[in-house]
Amino acid sequence: MDKKIALSISDLQKLYRNGRGVSRLSLSVAEGEVVGLLGPNGSGKTTAMKAAVGLSRIGAGSISIFGHDIDGEFEKAMYNVGCLIETPALYDKLSAKQNLKIAARFYDYPDSESRKNAINEALTLVGLEKYSRDKVGSFSLGMRQRLGIALALISRPGLVILDEPTNGLDIEGVVHIRNVIRDMAEKLGTAFLISGHVASELEKLCDRVTVIYDGKMCAEGTVDSILEKYPSLEDYFLAMISEAKERGEGA
Repeated sequence: MDKKIALSISDLQKLYRNGRGVSRLSLSVAEGEVVGLLGPNGSGKTTAMKAAVGLSRIGAGSISIFGHDIDGEFEKAMYNVGCLIETPALYDKLSAKQNLKIAARFYDYPDSESRKNAINEALTLVGLEKYSRDKVGSFSLGMRQRLGIALALISRPGLVILDEPTNGLDIEGVVHIRNVIRDMAEKLGTAFLISGHVASELEKLCDRVTVIYDGKMCAEGTVDSILEKYPSLEDYFLAMISEAKERGEGA
């Protein structure tokens, strides 16, 4: 049985005045799949993610989420999406739990008990249950990142978009969040689109990877098929970027 497509981006174009952005980018993410968007800093990863959730108006192309075009059916498209793009928006003077309570108001829960359980589960999921009453202003970068991920996951969405989710995390934190993502994908069928510029981490995390360079997709493949031909995802990435440069892309 074919898995439902959670996210479809087709011929996306979003260019800024300085010429940077993305051009003719196409990718898809199916239910239960973890797809990595791998590229150097400034390659267009965040631009593509912002466009996918309506934070940036696109110049051309189309984006649909669970079959709903974000142009004409934005509310329906975004109903089942959680995201963390760039820096998480947090209230420093409030506790971690209070931040999640504010976010939970935007989602439909059967009753207050269900809402409370969702908040507690999100905190536990990212390993912040011990710090639930601590003010966010005292959090380290890694703890803030964990809370940002909790905000993205609180509604248990069908599609989660995470922009460099392991940024600021220590080794233990990276492994913890990786396990959370893999478990949700495999057990709940959650679809993930995750950006990164560290190939070794995406190699451990993703089912499939799209390599983006200078706003264009220059390669795509499953991690398993890539590792049959290359010693590592990093070697594959460097080879694909080298080929893109030889073709004159980014010139």
